[in-house]
Amino acid sequence: MTEMHLDEKTLKYLRQLSDSYPSIQSVSTEIINLRAILNLPKGTEHFISDIHGEYDGFRHILRNASGSVRRKIDQALGDYLSSAERGNLAALIYYPELKLQELKEEGLLTREWYTLTLKHLVAVCRLTTSKYAASKVRRMLPKDFEYVITELMTTGSKDFNKEEYYGQILQSIIDIDSADKFIIAMCHLIQTAVIDRLHIVGDIYDRGDSPHLVMDELQKHRHVDIQWGNHDILWMGAAVGNLCCICNAVRICLRYNNYDFLENGYGINIRPLSLFALETYAEDPCLCFQPKSEARSPYEEQNRSVIAKMHKAIAVIQFKLEGQAAMAHPEYDMEDRLLLDKMDLEKGTVRIGDTDYPLLDRSFPTLDPKDPYALTEEEKAVAEGLRSSFVGCEKLQRHIDFLYEKGSMYRYYNNCLMFHGCIPLEPDGSCTEVEIYGHLCHGRSLFDRCEELVRQARYSRNPDHRSRGRDFIWYLWCGSRSPLFGKDKMATFERYFIEDKATHKETSDPYFRMVTSEALVDQVLEDFGITDPEAVIINGHIPVKIKKGENPIKVPGRLVLIDGGMSKAYQSVTGIAGYTLVYNSHEMYLSEHEPFTSVEDTVRNNKDMESKVVPFKTFQDRIKIAGTDDGREMAARIEDLELLLEAYRTGAVKGKG
Repeated sequence: MTEMHLDEKTLKYLRQLSDSYPSIQSVSTEIINLRAILNLPKGTEHFISDIHGEYDGFRHILRNASGSVRRKIDQALGDYLSSAERGNLAALIYYPELKLQELKEEGLLTREWYTLTLKHLVAVCRLTTSKYAASKVRRMLPKDFEYVITELMTTGSKDFNKEEYYGQILQSIIDIDSADKFIIAMCHLIQTAVIDRLHIVGDIYDRGDSPHLVMDELQKHRHVDIQWGNHDILWMGAAVGNLCCICNAVRICLRYNNYDFLENGYGINIRPLSLFALETYAEDPCLCFQPKSEARSPYEEQNRSVIAKMHKAIAVIQFKLEGQAAMAHPEYDMEDRLLLDKMDLEKGTVRIGDTDYPLLDRSFPTLDPKDPYALTEEEKAVAEGLRSSFVGCEKLQRHIDFLYEKGSMYRYYNNCLMFHGCIPLEPDGSCTEVEIYGHLCHGRSLFDRCEELVRQARYSRNPDHRSRGRDFIWYLWCGSRSPLFGKDKMATFERYFIEDKATHKETSDPYFRMVTSEALVDQVLEDFGITDPEAVIINGHIPVKIKKGENPIKVPGRLVLIDGGMSKAYQSVTGIAGYTLVYNSHEMYLSEHEPFTSVEDTVRNNKDMESKVVPFKTFQDRIKIAGTDDGREMAARIEDLELLLEAYRTGAVKGKG
């Protein structure tokens, strides 16, 4: 046998590796296992963007995997069950606890129903897990039923030698009153197994009333990554104590009448704000600040009046603080947002550019004309109280930690480049050069620098670095060259106080005009160092207006926008309830979703979310794990193990087993 010559660094690594694989047999077994896994089909990936706090719709899309669960049911049982029966089984898999309760109340949980349902669930589960290695399936199994599920999935009901054995397992589950728990476990296993990896392409927060529940749901998922959106970055800024971000977050909640989420979801104390608003704007109807929802009772109408006053109070504080931030950072180039000092309250106008526009609201009791961006002592107390509440909220901080742990400005995975917003471009299509604290950045380097500062805002031990990171997060939320915002301005002031809609216009970055260009796709991928001709760009952020004939597929097979309006606030404009993208071993396709009705409708009437499949990319050869990022890591691992195996055989490394 030829003697091995290994350098000291390699020998040290192999000795460490031998702790996990202490013998020739253990190394050999792992090599066999990994080589086999490389030939399995790649797992299914699920891409979702712009959730905006719509928990019920998001949860349903997650549970039905954008229609993937129903497709598995059809494949496994299409020859045996009617469409209605398959719809009933799908509703059970989505919401097993609720569906079982409904069937129980209707007296339908007979022994025959349990037996058939258990067989159907085993068939669907067997098909759903069939492309995974046995070791991976075992890790998904609920511990209480691991042995029983394994036996049922490896023993067919038509196996002549084990037919009675299989039947006895099912009957025993029913006899000992474990059927309900077992069905629930099987349904959750199917939900888990149908999607291998979940990608969230930004904007979990704002507009909808339950982003905290969305975050709770994401924390349960096995494999998830998040590309930060501008609304996520806003809450990340709020969590590290940036007052501009805090005011924006509170204002948006009040605008969409979601103050209950602030109080009950995160325990944010808004009572000082309400007391301040009721005293300061007592006689002000605050007509420009009515929340975006209709009152359904006299009590709610009165409550809306309080919300409107709070809404105005926090908006005025926000405009003052943002003015201070813009003046403190002239490099942000946000002087056009300094509008409080352009108001003439006697004339009732505000000057923007060379034009004086009438103000819709002239009541600004806390505004000092000599120093319009200064907070009153009362406003300071409200702002600092909110900062203390945001920074001290344990649940919010836990969710933001998860955003930092699983999130990034962009991600390239399995030939998919994902980022929420845009690459800032000049009108001619060249990358915009952005100077950030002395660094000139564009394209990928801009994303990298932004992420560096976002992480410094939370983790840096240097107080100056933490401070500038906190300030920059606000710029990422609303700055004209922010890759997360992608517009020339955030016209919040104009939308509140000026009737002329021409002033409300926020001009999108040229990126969104050029996304139909294959040359742009090539340029972006090249800038990110991506050379694979099969690479795809996936964006969210800009709702695709189907009503106006817009198409989410901008360059066939190469660039797609998947924000179609999951947020109810957008659905009247988009005409649908969002897009999601599914990427399996055969194809990539979009699911175009109709608005979700309710969980009750699904459980009682077996009504699923209606979704239309839009083909995006089909693969001539089925993709195996060997062709994925995980597969490439696995192949490198095999090389290391083969080196260790040779080292054992030559005596260069001594076995420990």
